[in-house]
Amino acid sequence: MRVAGVLDGCVRSRGHRQVAEAAGVNVQTLRYYERRGLLAEPERSNGGHRLYGEDAVTALRVIKAAQRLGFTLEEVAELLEAGRHRHGRPVAGLQERASAKLAEVDAKIADLTTIRTALATAVEAGCDDLTVCASSACCPMPFTDLAEENRHAGPCC
Repeated sequence: MRVAGVLDGCVRSRGHRQVAEAAGVNVQTLRYYERRGLLAEPERSNGGHRLYGEDAVTALRVIKAAQRLGFTLEEVAELLEAGRHRHGRPVAGLQERASAKLAEVDAKIADLTTIRTALATAVEAGCDDLTVCASSACCPMPFTDLAEENRHAGPCC
């Protein structure tokens, strides 16, 4: 009897193409994650073909979701490893690492906000030439301090 991926009580195995497609990745990505140790080595058929269970699709989706949240593959590997070895004990896992990643994102947003403000000010000031602008007293770009000796009064840019 076949019911939602189960055949006579056993989880149905899938080939690498079906697993990759179900998880929204390509086959090369699937194999790369295997080589990196992010995915368990799959069982093999008598003919040597890789056979994956439903857990492989879940693992791939988790890896891709973590990457979209800004985690590197190395960080994802550490998270997966921490999850495997918890055995009911608290381990530095997702909460701690997500908090650290959130702090990184906040810092990047602050940097990008500063950059955006400087660029918007430069556009508003009509800056067209970095060299001319850098030597102008009213240049809004942050490098103006570097050109301190060359500043002169006059129209901006």
